[in-house]
Amino acid sequence: MYAVIETGGKQYRVSEGDAINVEKLPYEVGDKVEFERVLFISGKKGATVGQPVVEGAKVVARVEAVGRAPKIEVWKYRPKQRYRRRQGHRQTYTRLRIEEITQ
Repeated sequence: MYAVIETGGKQYRVSEGDAINVEKLPYEVGDKVEFERVLFISGKKGATVGQPVVEGAKVVARVEAVGRAPKIEVWKYRPKQRYRRRQGHRQTYTRLRIEEITQ
């Protein structure tokens, strides 16, 4: 059984037991998170596509960690102008463990 959920403007395909990194959520480590924006569910009863969401479906996850991704360097450069700019960025994320998918 798997589901497609939406959080942080992105869509994730999840199954029970999966660990995913999503955009930072306002929860502490160990908290339970419920996602009710379930766009698709595939299970024993077949596939259900939401319009836009599946009614009565939810995905329950537990927060495992809150962290920051590796640094990404961004460079701006203009040839023949002596213009160079370097900028670094580390995106924050929340690591979730999927515990339950209900239809």
